[in-house]
Amino acid sequence: MIIAILAYFIIENKNGSSSSDNAATAADPALYAGKISEERKTKDEQFRTGDDSPIADKAAFHGLHYFQPDLSFRVRATITPYTKDDREVTVKYTDGSSEKYQKYGYAHFELGGQQQKLLLLKNESTISVLFRDATSGKQTYGGGRYIDYPESGVKNNVMTLDFNKAYNPYCAYQESYACPVPPAENTLAVAVTAGEQLESAIHD
Repeated sequence: MIIAILAYFIIENKNGSSSSDNAATAADPALYAGKISEERKTKDEQFRTGDDSPIADKAAFHGLHYFQPDLSFRVRATITPYTKDDREVTVKYTDGSSEKYQKYGYAHFELGGQQQKLLLLKNESTISVLFRDATSGKQTYGGGRYIDYPESGVKNNVMTLDFNKAYNPYCAYQESYACPVPPAENTLAVAVTAGEQLESAIHD
């Protein structure tokens, strides 16, 4: 099995933005949608031409499927740092292997009119949000989706979670890759209709 690199595609200062850029983006949905569209075009080109692309038949690849950008899925989260002694956690991979991560903390935020909570995992300097939601196995990959941030993306125990940047792991496109499985507690009852969808438009 090939181990998938978790943080394989992070654009725009990794967590995205300065505070002034955040304000401008939130005030201009069209600007935000344009930025997301450009990022997606870049990713499609990477998948179409990159040596490390998980797409087997690149000649037939015409791009990934995405939900439309929606600023309601770009939320402010308050982080409760994980301070217990059992910070080290074993994360299972899709091929039966596992890897050690650190419990970074819990992100608390509102989505779909409800209070939500997700466990943040840290691997080296990357904070990973591994989650499933009500779209998993239907509109999105059943194994869950990911969002990655640099540790510097958390400031004063606050961060922006942008589910428009949620992506499928490589194993969603090629089973020879091994990808981390989201913790069971990271299953949201709400439908996260943002980010990458289940299938790539390989046969369009």
